[in-house]
Amino acid sequence: MNELVRYLLENMYLDFQGEISLEQVRAMLRDDGSREARNLLEKLTQENGIDDMLITLADTLKDYLQQGINNDTIREQLQLYSES
Repeated sequence: MNELVRYLLENMYLDFQGEISLEQVRAMLRDDGSREARNLLEKLTQENGIDDMLITLADTLKDYLQQGINNDTIREQLQLYSES
C-alpha cells in the first residue's frame, strides 16, 4: 500500500481549470501596489503570456500536495517565479 501511495503522489497531475488570459491577470493585479504584483506583471509581460507561469506553478506546487497547498504557498511560488 505504501508503494502505491508513493507512486500516486509522485505521478499526480496538477492543472488549473478554465482559461485565464494575461489581460485577466493584469485586471486582477491592477489595484495591487505590492512589489510582488509589480514583479509578476513585469515577468509576464516580458514572456508575452502566462503559459510558462501556469506550467511552472503547477509543477512546483506538486511538491506541496502532501503537506497541503494554501494561499501562502501559491503566493510564495508566484514570487519565486517572478524573480527567476
